[in-house]
Amino acid sequence: MSQFAYRSGELCCEGVPLRRLADTTGTPTYVYSAATLRDSYAAYERAFREVPHVICYALKANGSLAVVSTLARLGAGADIVSGGELFLALRAGVPPGKIIFSGVGKTREEMREALKAGILQFNVESASELAALDEVARAMGTRAPVALRVNPDVDPQTHPYIATGLRTSKFGVPIAEALQLYERAAGMDGLRITGAQMHIGSQLTKAAPFADAVARLGALVKSLRERSVEMQSVDVGGGLGIVYDAETPPSPAEYAATLLPVLRELGLTVLLEPGRSLVGEAGVLLSRVLYRKTTGAKQFVVVDAAMNDLIRPSLYQAYHAIRPVSEARMAGPTETVDVVGPVCESGDFLARERTMPRVEENDLVAVMSAGAYAFAMASNYNARPRPAEVLVDGDRYTIVRRRETFEDLVAGETVP
Repeated sequence: MSQFAYRSGELCCEGVPLRRLADTTGTPTYVYSAATLRDSYAAYERAFREVPHVICYALKANGSLAVVSTLARLGAGADIVSGGELFLALRAGVPPGKIIFSGVGKTREEMREALKAGILQFNVESASELAALDEVARAMGTRAPVALRVNPDVDPQTHPYIATGLRTSKFGVPIAEALQLYERAAGMDGLRITGAQMHIGSQLTKAAPFADAVARLGALVKSLRERSVEMQSVDVGGGLGIVYDAETPPSPAEYAATLLPVLRELGLTVLLEPGRSLVGEAGVLLSRVLYRKTTGAKQFVVVDAAMNDLIRPSLYQAYHAIRPVSEARMAGPTETVDVVGPVCESGDFLARERTMPRVEENDLVAVMSAGAYAFAMASNYNARPRPAEVLVDGDRYTIVRRRETFEDLVAGETVP
């Protein structure tokens, strides 16, 4: 996260001190670096320049319009999983011809809206969904562009909640059934086969699972060609990890080097669905220390950010580095603490048994690598308004989402 660094004694995002943002917007607040978004996208473009490709950003990682539109201006498409994400992608300026619709539970209304928009491809995940999409497309007098999401039964070696490529997963079509289902799809008047797709999981930190999965997908494409089922693209999904603690995930260049031998041979347009690896290290959650508390058994640091703002530590037992905004604190004493929020749950924590620089009441801290699956999963639990979001570009910043108010909490409600 090179765009988050100490300058003149203060942690900054690019050229803007985080303390200035806290003074302007209050806390908790998400802060994003536009330079990091651009650098992350450019790394993928360079890595796959040898083959025709489309980078379809996985919107579920961070659907904020400012983030999505920044990537869209660079040329990104979108990988979506709901009608709401279709709306967001289009509103952010993503061309419909670069939008891929994934997910196991697309409704018929979502299918209709995506067909009206003219999206690039539906990634179909079951025989039932295939039949429903065929029915919807025929009723509209069109043909839906489809790829089957193939489950290659590869262990992605990641957290079980975000592993999607095993045969026990709810996602995808078992690879052993894919040939038969493709042949059935080829005979459906409402469908047009465009490709084959896989996605084995998220926060992958090793290249081997990617290599195994794309080899199996490539073998499937070759078998389909032998049966005269042709396609224009192969979708290798996303899932490349980032650094939260001491991980050493492959770079986009190393990731590409793993996949390109198979992809070159296939000679198809490559569709990519990165999410976390584009936005994860582009964001931090800025928070203020409210209290210090000692029970005799534990030392707690109570901050104003909570599990409703960032649920990953509670949900996934995920690690996020926590840095004091004041550089002077980094040179001071360390202590082992639980960093917790105000939510009325024992599971409301940002870090447990964490050895970190000692911080005092009213200090600012930054929860690092919080650009992905952070604000996107925020809630109003305990009637807490969701945080503001700020996009920094050089020495300028924009409040791209205002902090919610108490009135926002009851918007749309009626008392009978």
